[in-house]
Amino acid sequence: MDPWLIWLIVAGVLAVAEIFTLTAALGLLGVAALVTSGSAAVGLPVPLQFLVFTGVSAVTLVFVRPIALRHVIRPQTERFGVDALIGSAATTTSEVTGLGGRVRIGGEEWTARAYDETLVIPAGATVDVIEIAGTTALVYPRE
Repeated sequence: MDPWLIWLIVAGVLAVAEIFTLTAALGLLGVAALVTSGSAAVGLPVPLQFLVFTGVSAVTLVFVRPIALRHVIRPQTERFGVDALIGSAATTTSEVTGLGGRVRIGGEEWTARAYDETLVIPAGATVDVIEIAGTTALVYPRE
């Protein structure tokens, strides 16, 4: 079997392995094997093929992988769903205690409990949403 074909098979196996691991390392090794396959097809001797593979692997793993990971792993910039309600202001529509009550958050009425179970928050007070537990907002009065 020709060396370029072996390198091409190695590149394919590494590409498939990258799909399952998503580490960006095996994919870059697959790129190095693909470049080495091209150099083997040109007629480079086997020891130099390993040198090409080592060089391209080192360059891609040291320089390209950190850049790729920086673009893949980003902090979430926006909050969605109930996470977006945390920290917002609400108005109590009924008395809120540690056991229950009702608040209006952005035009919607929610069941609520006081974050501090010893507090009793009167109706009409402005509160901050501290946490959402299921369908219940845990609130704390504004000072």
